[in-house]
Amino acid sequence: MDRQGRRRDWRKVGVFKGFDMCSIKNRRCSGFTLLEVMLAMAIIGIALTAVLGSQSHSVSLAGEAKFSTTAALLARTKLAEIEIKRPDDLTEDSGNFEDGFSDYYWEISVNDVAFSGLEEASKYLKQIDLKISWNKDEKYQYNLRLYRFVPVTQ
Repeated sequence: MDRQGRRRDWRKVGVFKGFDMCSIKNRRCSGFTLLEVMLAMAIIGIALTAVLGSQSHSVSLAGEAKFSTTAALLARTKLAEIEIKRPDDLTEDSGNFEDGFSDYYWEISVNDVAFSGLEEASKYLKQIDLKISWNKDEKYQYNLRLYRFVPVTQ
């Protein structure tokens, strides 16, 4: 009510000018309906589900990227150790890395190479397979294969 006792139309005053805050029957509205609140909550729920799902996926991808990077560097270190060894010292072996990487495990297998038709060249090669795994988990594995020239001594 204004000073003259007339009812004031809030749609024409200040912030509310141009907004119809009342229903069609010109009754005064005092808030949101239950249906509007439920619809807003459903939209928020759907949006948050999508956001949290993508967040979970990105955390998983970051873990895989960390493993791939670390395993490649550890494999490079282990291959350097293999290349330094004498050919007679190449044997199957396994263990884990030290210095902060104790949850990464390595396994080396050494096999003779057999090429059909090239038996003469096959006796000079060894196949070395290196497997890096994290926490002995089959999900996270990094595999490398190296062929090494081994001179035959008479």
